[in-house]
Amino acid sequence: MSSTAGQVIKCRAAVAWEAGKPLVIEEVEVAPPQANEVRVKILFTSLCHTDVYFWEAKGQTPLFPRIFGHEAGGIVESVGEGVTDLKPGDHVLPVFTGECKECRHCKSEESNMCDLLRINTDRGVMLSDGKTRFSKNGQPIYHFVGTSTFSEYTVIHVGCLAKINPAAPLDKVCLLSCGISTGLGATLNVAKPKKGQSVAVFGLGAVGLAAAEGARIAGASRIIGVDLNSSHFEQAKKFGVTEFVNPKDHDKPVQQVLAEMTDGGVDRAVECTGSIQAMISAFECVHDGWGVAVLVGVPNKDDSFMTHPMNLLNERTLKGTFFGNYKPRTDIPDVVEKYMNKELELDKFITHAVTFSEINKAFEYMLHGKSIRCIIRMDA
Repeated sequence: MSSTAGQVIKCRAAVAWEAGKPLVIEEVEVAPPQANEVRVKILFTSLCHTDVYFWEAKGQTPLFPRIFGHEAGGIVESVGEGVTDLKPGDHVLPVFTGECKECRHCKSEESNMCDLLRINTDRGVMLSDGKTRFSKNGQPIYHFVGTSTFSEYTVIHVGCLAKINPAAPLDKVCLLSCGISTGLGATLNVAKPKKGQSVAVFGLGAVGLAAAEGARIAGASRIIGVDLNSSHFEQAKKFGVTEFVNPKDHDKPVQQVLAEMTDGGVDRAVECTGSIQAMISAFECVHDGWGVAVLVGVPNKDDSFMTHPMNLLNERTLKGTFFGNYKPRTDIPDVVEKYMNKELELDKFITHAVTFSEINKAFEYMLHGKSIRCIIRMDA
C-alpha cells in the first residue's frame, strides 16, 4: 500500500450532505497525513448511536458536509512526519478519544481523559493545521470526532489509533473502538464488582449489554437488567442478565423495587441510558455501606442531578466514566487479547451486516431499534 504514500488518494466515502438525509456514496480525495497523522485503509466499520445523533443534528452545532463513523478497524497505509509507533501494514482500531502520552491525564494512572485528544464533536478539522484531509471537487468535507471511518481511507491523529494483534478479526474487534469497550470498562474498571456480587444495569442497548458482559466476566451472581422496553429482555440473557425489571410495570420507584429484590440494594449499578431519572435510580438502588453506582450515559446539556446527601453519607459511592476508563493506545490492545483468548464474546453483539453501498440500511436498523451492532464491509 505504501506506493500511495505522499499522494492524494481517491476513494469512496459515505458523505452526509445535510442533517437527517441519507448518506451519499461519493468519490472523494483524501490528502496525505501531515505531522503526527496516519492514513488508514478502513476495512470494517460499524454504526454507533452517536453517529446517528449527530447526523440528525440534535443538540449541537450542525456541521455539514461531513463524513461520520468512529467504530472501525483498518490497516495503516502511510504515516506522517514524527510518527514512530506505527508503520504501513499495522492493524489498528481508531478511537474517538486519544492518548497523547504527554499530558497530566495521560501520565496519571487514574485518568484516560487526554488534554490534547479528548473527544470534540464540534471540531471538523485536523489539529495540526485546522484543515480537513477530505475534499470533493475542491470543496472541503468535515471530519467527525477525529476518525471519520465511513470512508475507504481516512486520516487520524496517531494518538487516536490503537495498534492491535494482526491475527484479530477486524470485522469483530472493530466493535471495541467505542460502545463495547465503554460498557465493559464501566463495569470491570470502575464499578469493579467482586465475584458473587449483584449488579443492576440500566439500559439494555449495546453499551448496557457490554456492561452486563463485564459483570458476567467478573463473576457476578445476579445481573439485573432494567429497561423500559421489555422486548430487550430476551436477547439480554445471552449477555449474562439473570433478571429483568421494567419500571413501567411497578407503581413505586424502581430503586425501591430493586432494594426489595436484593435485601437492601444491589452491590453495583451501571447506568447506560443518559436519562436523569435512571441516573438517580441507579445511585439510590445500591446498598448503603459499600454500594457503587457508575454513570455512563450522556445527559442533555440542561439536566441536573438531585439526590439527598444522606445517600452519600450512608457510604454509597457515585462515579462517572468516559470510554470505560480505558486509555486507547495502552489498554485497548489488551481488550482485543481478551477476545482472542475467548474471555470476551463479541459475536453476539453483531445482529446485522451490510455492504458499504448499503450503509443507509444500517441507519434504518438502528432507528427502528432492530440492531445492536451492524457491521459495514468497506470493500463490498
